Amino acid sequence: MVGQRAQHRPFGLPLLIDLCLLHLGASGKPYPTPQTPKGEALSLQGVRGGSVELACGSGPAPLVVLWSFTPLGAVVPLPVAVTDGASSKVEAEAEALGVVNLQNSSLVLRELREGARGHFLCQALHVSGDELHISYSYLTLAVLVPVSKPRVRLSDPSPVEGASVVATCAVREGTEPVTFAWQHQVPHSSGEVLVGVTEPLLWLDPVNRTHLGWYVCSAYNAVNGLSSDGVFLDVVYGPDKPVITVEPLGFAEKGFWASEKEEVTLSCLAASNPPSHYVWLHDDTQVCTGPTYVIASASRAHTGLYTCLAHNSYLDTRTQSSVQLTVYYPPMGQPSCAVLPTLSAVTLFCTWPGGLPTAQLQWEGPHGTGPAASSNATWTHAATGLPNGSVFTCTGQHPALALPTICRTTIWEPPQSPTCRISATVDDQFIMLSCEWPGGTPPAALRWFEDKQQQALGSSSSSPAIHVLQAQGDLAGREFTCQGSHPLRTPAVQCRLQLEAPQLTVAEPQVSVLEGAEAWLECAFQGGTPPTQLLWLGPHGQQLEQSTSEFVLHSEGAQLRLQIQDADPARHRGTYQCMARNAVGNSSQSVLLEVLRYPAPPNVTIRRLIYQRHRREVQLQWAIQGPGNLTGFLVQQRASVPSPGAGDWETAARDIEPESRGRRLGGLDPGVLYAFRILALNHHTTGHPSEVKTPVDPHFSTYPAVLGAAGTGMVVAMVASLLVFRYAARHPQIFPRLGQWLVPMEQRHQQRGSQEGNEASASIETPSTTPNSDPAVESTDAPVNVTITVTATP
Repeated sequence: MVGQRAQHRPFGLPLLIDLCLLHLGASGKPYPTPQTPKGEALSLQGVRGGSVELACGSGPAPLVVLWSFTPLGAVVPLPVAVTDGASSKVEAEAEALGVVNLQNSSLVLRELREGARGHFLCQALHVSGDELHISYSYLTLAVLVPVSKPRVRLSDPSPVEGASVVATCAVREGTEPVTFAWQHQVPHSSGEVLVGVTEPLLWLDPVNRTHLGWYVCSAYNAVNGLSSDGVFLDVVYGPDKPVITVEPLGFAEKGFWASEKEEVTLSCLAASNPPSHYVWLHDDTQVCTGPTYVIASASRAHTGLYTCLAHNSYLDTRTQSSVQLTVYYPPMGQPSCAVLPTLSAVTLFCTWPGGLPTAQLQWEGPHGTGPAASSNATWTHAATGLPNGSVFTCTGQHPALALPTICRTTIWEPPQSPTCRISATVDDQFIMLSCEWPGGTPPAALRWFEDKQQQALGSSSSSPAIHVLQAQGDLAGREFTCQGSHPLRTPAVQCRLQLEAPQLTVAEPQVSVLEGAEAWLECAFQGGTPPTQLLWLGPHGQQLEQSTSEFVLHSEGAQLRLQIQDADPARHRGTYQCMARNAVGNSSQSVLLEVLRYPAPPNVTIRRLIYQRHRREVQLQWAIQGPGNLTGFLVQQRASVPSPGAGDWETAARDIEPESRGRRLGGLDPGVLYAFRILALNHHTTGHPSEVKTPVDPHFSTYPAVLGAAGTGMVVAMVASLLVFRYAARHPQIFPRLGQWLVPMEQRHQQRGSQEGNEASASIETPSTTPNSDPAVESTDAPVNVTITVTATP
């Protein structure tokens, strides 16, 4: 393969002499190879692909070294390499041995090949004194080959259980001897199982389901050891007979049982390869497919036979198994305990019907246990010596319940004594005698008697005991007795009552209030049996209903109060009757109600009415005349001059405090001359309006202008004339002829507007109205006082 050639300088003479040692004769045959002395050959081992070093004897360094190789089975040696210490040469044919190198006199073989198996001869030329000597070294080299990765072959990868299978472990190469080992790994298992077979063949005859899994073969020789990849042996079998499990587990006489409303899981497992397909049947009706059937909430309808069918689709084989499931359910609710009185004893009843199976009941008391029974347990226990507060317990057990269910009853006498009560039916046609003695176990027995004759009324009964009498007039004054008995109470106890006609009283026989106020009439029940019904009659004999717009009834215990709202003399004054009646009689009391009117408020006069803020506000002051009750004032306004277009009185201010005597009014139009009046108010009466007045300008109103005497007189005369003409135009009935001429002119004058440069204002003050006059109606024929105020500007 690779050989080291001669160095740069040629071989010397000693090398040529050494080469002659192997020179062929004329006949072409080699000289005989010196025989290896027996026992002197050295055996060596190398691994293919590795390296080995062949040493050529020992001693001083030789002059010339010649290596030759004889393959196994051959006779003629082949030159390999030669060296004289200074130079060396490797034959080209030596590449069949591997990569050959000479290190001093040793022969080094790298990347060793199988062709290097054979005998190596090393011939060394030494100088000893003046003589030449040749030494020989014989070596036998064995080349070992590593085993290749084994490979497993199965005669049948998917055999049916019971067939024969052979597993073969094949190794492509490897130096003998080669040993084998087999491993078996079961699916879903973490470890491997060593099979006791060291041969390349593994016989599985017959094969069964335990042989299913991965098989690995390992091969070993002197060089190495390797393992094959796993090969899966899939053994086909089944299905076996299914095994059915029920969770939660409960064994019944036939099969399994589960509690009602409980989640029940039925699981089916049939060993099979490939896995089985499952079908669930409930009483021959398919309900589910798959290995698990879950009943989320078991009910009584789920009771029945459940069958699991298993099918191996590869082998087309089937098996099945069935189980009986019974759904148990407890009785409804809880056990019911009751106790009834008997002669010198108490009888205890415990019932809990229904359920599957029936519940087991048993009594337990302070002196031991009573009898046990299914669904119904009765126990009669003597009352003699039984302490008050004795507890008896009934325990109920059912397989569908995790814990027993109990009910308890305590034997104790009722507290205190019986209570008697009388009531009447609608329209007082019947009287009901009621006797109550609550509490106690067992309940007390009650019975009514009439004292006058000591005659029993009806039969004995538990609380309450009721006896009904027909209402009659002769029942008043009669007495009745209720007698109560209990096993733990001796002697018997009783209560009495007597029938009486009603009695009542009123708080005040006469009540006086002012109009608009609230009136309260009070009536109280003083006695009478049975209970009395109270009612009020109005002044006209009508019964007053509860909570109307005028009347409100307030019932407080034995009192019935009548509230009259916003009392009015015309509607509410008069005599009211408070009546009380029951089934054995009635009575009444009268109350006189007087409703007094409020006095009229005092008259009001206007003391001052002055313009302010350029006639946009007025300051109003007033005074009252004489005594009187009042709650406030009302100010009204309208246009000053009464006419068809003057308009009605409008409210300028309301809700003025009764203590006030002045008010500032704003929001006025300077171009309108207003008239004002004021009225005094009390709760329900409006006083007479005051006199009507118009506002005037302040007394100290001046203008910064100086007018000449002539100019002032002219202006005054002109303004006076205009006012006279304007008044005549607005009152043609006073100046009939002048009005016929002035009215059209006045209308034209209003259209053109007022002239510039002069400003005239007039304040007309009408006479005040009398207290008895109507403020809304003003006389237009009355004398008119005219006040003229003239303002001139330069």
